Amino acid sequence: MEREEFINIGLMVFCKHQKYLRIQVEIPDEKIRLLATEFDLSQLKINVDAFLKICSGNKDGGPIAAFDMAERFRWLTAVKSSSLQTSRPHSGLSVDLDGTFERLYAELVL
Repeated sequence: MEREEFINIGLMVFCKHQKYLRIQVEIPDEKIRLLATEFDLSQLKINVDAFLKICSGNKDGGPIAAFDMAERFRWLTAVKSSSLQTSRPHSGLSVDLDGTFERLYAELVL
């Protein structure tokens, strides 16, 4: 967005050791409309759908979805992505990846 205002619409967690890559997205249409009345929500939804397919390795996600998990994560979190702007990945430790995912999603997205 031109004013450098951002909204967290999702979370992605990756753990190479556990072979874990999970993404969840919730698009807050009304909140986005308040910040940018002419924002193309349909294009955002198309881009998010592509991210979901690539993350899951869905064959409908195109050639990038066929990459191994680590490569898909690197591609999805690339700084110069033209489809969605993601924040820089943050490292951390967890013994319960699903629990950590749920906690972070509640704190950062909802």
